[in-house]
Amino acid sequence: MKKPAYVTKEALKIFIKNALEEDIQDGDHSTLSTIPKDLQQKAKLLVKEDCILAGVELAKIIFNQFDKNLKVDVLIEDGQQAKVGDIAFYVTGSARSILSTERLVLNCMQRMSGIATMTHEWDSRLLGTKTKLLDTRKTTPNFRICEKWAVAIGGGTNHRYGLYDMIMLKDNHIDYNGSITNAVKMAKDYVKKLKKPLKIEVETRNLEEVEEALKAGVHRIMLDNMDVETMAKAVELINGKCESEASGGITREMLHKVAATGVDYISAGALTHSAHNIDLSLKAVRE
Repeated sequence: MKKPAYVTKEALKIFIKNALEEDIQDGDHSTLSTIPKDLQQKAKLLVKEDCILAGVELAKIIFNQFDKNLKVDVLIEDGQQAKVGDIAFYVTGSARSILSTERLVLNCMQRMSGIATMTHEWDSRLLGTKTKLLDTRKTTPNFRICEKWAVAIGGGTNHRYGLYDMIMLKDNHIDYNGSITNAVKMAKDYVKKLKKPLKIEVETRNLEEVEEALKAGVHRIMLDNMDVETMAKAVELINGKCESEASGGITREMLHKVAATGVDYISAGALTHSAHNIDLSLKAVRE
């Protein structure tokens, strides 16, 4: 599976380095005190809950960054269905290296598999519609790269990655500024001066604000916390002049009704802040 553009070697290297330092610091003393330096062993990643597996490629990168001599034999790839009792991969090499990286690999894979599984389930409810499922910036600090990657693995679409790659004028921007019209004009002037192709999205709370955003001219209009009936009227007003996005309080049960309004996107913070971790274990294989 192709990695999203933001999943770069450098970004992953920094993430893994910081995560390992947080956990190990001056040494994995449990392992150093009980496991011989030259002991070679094998372990298996055991699936203990049905899921869409995610984080396999990341696990390989973690193992390799910690110890380039660790060998990983993958049986289930990212994005594939995994069942209770399945073995996702085997890792072979230094027993010390396997034990010292075990928790980081599991923490990442359990969280990522939970997000991918929830995303897959939600996205399946949009089959037959034109609407795409988006994540948000409601992610765990310093873990966004993994959480958004998991959304992509689960079949969802990533919204902006951060504050730097899109202009989104939310309610507080507009309230501080005075109006949508003025805020959009200022944003357009800023983009022109910056000479950076940033798209502009505006959050709207009612039909009057939708009309104002349309007149101002933006790339996308967010329909925030609107009921389905109002949302349908907003989509009719927009009439393809720009993209539309439903957001705010979206639940799994609402997905098909919201998509039926004709919105281009549905964004849901729940994908990254409310998915439960999948039960996975890294177990020693004694040969």
